[in-house]
Amino acid sequence: MNFPEFQKYIIHASGQSWKKIALFNPLTIRQKGTKAKAIFALALVCFFWGTTWVASKAGVTYMPALQLAGIRQLLGGLCFIIFFLYKGAPWPKGKEWRTILILSFLNFLLSNALSTWGVRYIPAGLAAIIGAIFPLWIVLIGLFTAGGGIPSKAIIGLVVGFAGVCIIFYEPLHSGNFSHPGFLKGILLSLVATWSWAFGTLYTKKHAANFNPYFSLGLQMIISSIALLSITQTTSIGIPFTAIPWQAWAAIGYLIVFSSIITFISYLYALQRLPTVQVSIYAYVNPIVAVLLGATVLGEKLTLFIAVGGIVALLGVYLVNRTFKSIPPPEQPEPEGV
Repeated sequence: MNFPEFQKYIIHASGQSWKKIALFNPLTIRQKGTKAKAIFALALVCFFWGTTWVASKAGVTYMPALQLAGIRQLLGGLCFIIFFLYKGAPWPKGKEWRTILILSFLNFLLSNALSTWGVRYIPAGLAAIIGAIFPLWIVLIGLFTAGGGIPSKAIIGLVVGFAGVCIIFYEPLHSGNFSHPGFLKGILLSLVATWSWAFGTLYTKKHAANFNPYFSLGLQMIISSIALLSITQTTSIGIPFTAIPWQAWAAIGYLIVFSSIITFISYLYALQRLPTVQVSIYAYVNPIVAVLLGATVLGEKLTLFIAVGGIVALLGVYLVNRTFKSIPPPEQPEPEGV
């Protein structure tokens, strides 16, 4: 299968999958509403999911990152499951659990947990920018797994995107930041997290018709949280729950209430009333919000290289997305937002 055939396959599979999902999705928000409300909901998504990185950064300064990710996933997942059970969503059956287990591993046990761990060592804004470039990895994965050619516009997007990454890391390379084990560790963890999310995105596209992705998010979080908390509570990685300071609990509460519940409902509301391409703008706004809040709230250093490099990298992501704009993106947010 060459790359054009791979692209057509993904387009067909994705389109059919999301049509089927719309039929059995238990979350039915009333269709009454105005476009202004939908735009307001999208604005909430753009802002609050951008603050997720800052809240995670604040939380991991007071407790182990993997433990924070586990608690957040456990409580957030319970909220999702209780809501969808109340709505009458059926439990997955048979082979559906295999898909959910794989996505739980890719999206939360790896991607969300590693991105939370990585932000402990690098600025929240930088982590957000790295998290936003995952579409570049999707194109590369498709190129090497499907073979064949790749559209010239996508190549330009890749080059521009990686040029932005080079600009971002120009100053750290010359200032010797990469010689610090913590900084390099944070970069590597964040990159692995984006790769995992890219694989999870492709897997979701392929198997989306086999399960309800909205209800599945809660199940994925619960499964991942059990694994994470089992590791942290049976090793020296975690700390006793009674020893977790209120600042960390406040960060977890913010992530659950604003990033998981309020913003996710706003995300679904916007998806039902606005074009998917328009809703996807949140992916470009979130890093900007994270960079600005990281500088103002956490006092992170906002350099010219980070600002210019971030804009160039996001431009590359935009060009790649425009090249494959006929491919419907998976109707689920990045795991950092959830």
